[in-house]
Amino acid sequence: MNKKITLVFLLALITLISFSFDQKTTPDRYNNLYFEKLHKLEEAQVALLNTIEQSNLENTADVEHILSAISKARSRLKALDFWARYMEPVAYRRMNGPLPVEWETEVFEKFEPPYKREGTGLTQAALYLGEEHITKGHLVYLVRSSIDAAKTYQADSITRLLNTPDHFFLCNRLYILNLAAIYTTGFECPDTSLIIPELLSMMNEVNTIYNAFNESNSKTSLPRDYIDLYNKAIDFVQAQSTDYSIFDHFTFIKDYINPLYIKNQQLLNNYKVFSRSMVDYTLNKKVVPIFSKDIYSGQSTKGIYLRVEDEEVLKEIDRIGKLLFYDPILSGNNQRSCASCHKPTEFFTDTTTATALQLNGKDVLPRNTPSLINVQYNHLAMMDGKHISLQNQTKDVMTNPVEMGSNYNEIVDRVMSCNEYNKAFKKFLKYTPTETEVTLEHISSAITCYYGKFGKGYAPFDNAMNNNTTLHSAAKQGFNLFMSKAQCATCHFVPQFNGVKPPFIGSEFEVLGVPEDTAYSALSKDIGRYGVHKADEMKNAFRTGSIRNIQYTKPYMHNGVFNTLEEVVEFYNAGGGAGRGLTVSNQTLSEDSLGLSVNEKQMLVQFMLSLNEKVPFEEAPKALPVSKIRSLNTRKVGGVY
Repeated sequence: MNKKITLVFLLALITLISFSFDQKTTPDRYNNLYFEKLHKLEEAQVALLNTIEQSNLENTADVEHILSAISKARSRLKALDFWARYMEPVAYRRMNGPLPVEWETEVFEKFEPPYKREGTGLTQAALYLGEEHITKGHLVYLVRSSIDAAKTYQADSITRLLNTPDHFFLCNRLYILNLAAIYTTGFECPDTSLIIPELLSMMNEVNTIYNAFNESNSKTSLPRDYIDLYNKAIDFVQAQSTDYSIFDHFTFIKDYINPLYIKNQQLLNNYKVFSRSMVDYTLNKKVVPIFSKDIYSGQSTKGIYLRVEDEEVLKEIDRIGKLLFYDPILSGNNQRSCASCHKPTEFFTDTTTATALQLNGKDVLPRNTPSLINVQYNHLAMMDGKHISLQNQTKDVMTNPVEMGSNYNEIVDRVMSCNEYNKAFKKFLKYTPTETEVTLEHISSAITCYYGKFGKGYAPFDNAMNNNTTLHSAAKQGFNLFMSKAQCATCHFVPQFNGVKPPFIGSEFEVLGVPEDTAYSALSKDIGRYGVHKADEMKNAFRTGSIRNIQYTKPYMHNGVFNTLEEVVEFYNAGGGAGRGLTVSNQTLSEDSLGLSVNEKQMLVQFMLSLNEKVPFEEAPKALPVSKIRSLNTRKVGGVY
């Protein structure tokens, strides 16, 4: 009896092992398709390399042949893009990098110095052909680097992911986000006439991936309603003009891409998809639309109180944070508060001056006061990306000798001298078990908890995208211009319209050539990101901020040089500082004129106004906590200046 059971068990085990072996080693249509598309890309890359090596770069016809070969290789790359961009983003930069060098610090690298990542490949090759004094050697280097990068996708560490369905839905999530934010904007396609044809070709290629996946994964397939909606999206693109400046980006995203994203999020949850990739670090797995403030997390406004979930406790932290925000007890002279520069009634900025006063009350600070609304959707704080957290930024302002001029110990002692603060922070200590006494981190975290809640509002544009309301025609047309001819969306990405692009793990910096004055007499002397990270590419670079609530956050640019949106639009229309004759050797903004008409500029402004959010501002505190130190009790709510 026991021998029979053992024999049956062994036979079953052998069958199971055999089945598992067959499952892992027998190629299916989905896996075959991956290697087929990869092989076709490599063939196109080699054909491009051969064309270059056989060409005379001084011959116009030969250059045209090279551009044609680049276009064919790009088409093959886009057929693989669904997998490649997600599975190995660093290798992807070498196949099709938008910039020669990138220093963007990703969220999981914020504690380390930025890494230099060279961009090579097809986009760089096409751009290089438009430069003066080109050499065949460098062009060959750009393409060889692309070929070498493509080999990365044959590695076992990547191909073994094909054996589980999880990667598919994660790849698909990034693909859908890029349909909204990147693929229709020209972010990495130098020839704007190819943007929409390339989009249509890629969408059709992804359709073959969908079908192959469903055939090979019946238990975790894409449902019929998803496939039907995706095919309608293809039909929509097919019916559109191939001119990306005429393409209806608004309807494409609202009616097709946003709903597809929601459906894919539902599938992520239904199939219990699990990710080990850092690419998914900040994205929310909940079923939310693209235009949700919960789609990704850039910063924790809770700081040291991250683990607090009790709503009543959070309300108390918020209340104390509000008091501190208005309390000049944080400053060295007892006269300045956070609200001195970040005025809550002015969208937490100061619209009355280009740059705020220094602590001495006479000189001015070098930079414009940024709005604190939506700052949690950046991965680095400050215009130069100096800080990795909002709490560090808050502490830096309080201890900066020209801003609030206090010091660590003095702030804590002063705050704890007030009975109301003292009792509250000692109560909060039990929610931060690794800390045995109140620190500046507790104080700064209470402040960020307070102002962070004001970044949860929605704008008319968001509501329209989420099918809650309609949007007037001028704003829609302005959005379509924003995504195309005006080239705004190549730096200000959907959905936050800041410098954080899908998969929302890094903040981008740009060199725009901002002038010292409106006469463009000189380039701004502020070296920007270079002061934090001394790389030549970072000279005069600043983090790309959000354009949400822009109507209420003037003056504009890091130095507050422009007072109207019309001036800002014209600055970009003319090609930034370089376009106006300033010497900006590393400008990342194209110096060519955008050629926007008066009407187009007006529509662009109308779109930006549709990003004004409904922010529930609160009244200032009536009074501040009393201190045991009598000299501190003369302080005024909001400070003196």
